[in-house]
Amino acid sequence: MSYDASDDYFLGYPKLPELPELPGLPGRPDGEALGTTGVVVTGLGMTTPLGGNVHSTWEALLAGESPITVLDEPWARDLPVRLAGRLSQEPTEVLDRVEARRMDRCQQIAMVAARQAWADAGAPEVAPERLAVVIGTGLGGGTTLVDQHDLSLTKGPGRVSPFAVTMLMPNGSAAAVSLALDARAGAHAPTSACASGAEAIAMGLAILRAGRADVVVAGGSEACIGRLSMAAFARMGALSGRHEDPQNASRPFDSARDGFVMSEGGGAVVLERTQFAKARGARMYATLAGTGMSSDAHTMTSPSADGQISAIREALRSGGLGPQDIVHVNAHAPGTPVGDRIEAAALLESLGPHALVTATKSITGHLIGGAGAIEAIFTVLSVFTDVIPATRNLDAKDPEVKVEIVTGTQRCIRVTAAISNSFGFGGHNVVLAFTKPA
Repeated sequence: MSYDASDDYFLGYPKLPELPELPGLPGRPDGEALGTTGVVVTGLGMTTPLGGNVHSTWEALLAGESPITVLDEPWARDLPVRLAGRLSQEPTEVLDRVEARRMDRCQQIAMVAARQAWADAGAPEVAPERLAVVIGTGLGGGTTLVDQHDLSLTKGPGRVSPFAVTMLMPNGSAAAVSLALDARAGAHAPTSACASGAEAIAMGLAILRAGRADVVVAGGSEACIGRLSMAAFARMGALSGRHEDPQNASRPFDSARDGFVMSEGGGAVVLERTQFAKARGARMYATLAGTGMSSDAHTMTSPSADGQISAIREALRSGGLGPQDIVHVNAHAPGTPVGDRIEAAALLESLGPHALVTATKSITGHLIGGAGAIEAIFTVLSVFTDVIPATRNLDAKDPEVKVEIVTGTQRCIRVTAAISNSFGFGGHNVVLAFTKPA
């Protein structure tokens, strides 16, 4: 099915028919062996620098519109790097005012994305004991931690918020979403740096295949555009410093790349057992066919091709796929000089040269813990719509990058299977494999 901007089926998220009761709840479903359960994606939600929802973000991504700007707030004026991708819509515009005040910005983002995904899935009727939540983050409530620390020093400890603990804890997003949805099959919060959002989705698949739930809301969020985090990433040499040309600063696979651009945002998906989704007549965007995870055990910041190859091959093996089956790769590709080259080598070794590669961080910037979630959604949409977004800012491809990068304009091709790569500091490697639903 090809994407059409006038297609209300995709844009309108129509109300689903009356949902039938699925027998056997809340116990584990019969007739499915552990580890063989089919899992599909039935709901999508996100808020990013490109747009406040899936549709606006996807439209801007296909158009190649860069949201990257130079920070001009007083706190940022003496920073060595001031490039960032701010949210296009403030979470407080869609959340209840009292609710929002009790959440860190990272949690607000997660809540917006999760509620969108839940609504998009048709708000599945599922027993609370069969509904789980997994929301990953890299830094979590770091903004709250810094703000409340400064407040304690300037105004005294008595002025620290009584909600500070629940706002700053990394599991706060998962907890908040589980409370909102009355999810009682588990609320998990993987923290694996830039792979956190992807690991959350991989964990969702594991939960469903283990028979612990029928539905999982999974994703990732991040909000770390602040003085300390920007200074820290700049000091380690990870950020691009192209202040004179912000929209062209993020340059994955380009010979002139000099680092990534910090962005904020997040995404969430609704995952369901295929039998459960079919029984209630749900729309199925894609099948989450398999996942691969590995750890480099190499260094804290330098990636390993071996670890990435291992994760890619495991994702294919667990999804019953071969290298030749993969049509499209949404690469991690942050735009760092070493990282992009290593990933390209890993893709060539594990898949060969045929797969069409896109680096969407060239447009969105790097959402850290939210990156894996929104890029998984982009990959799902490529499978669903048969459209592959183009990579921006690739003017002179690194000669050591031997894979085919989609540039210029979007590529329309039947995408039967695709993978999304996410790699994080500390050596965390996560690969998600998606196929068209059977």
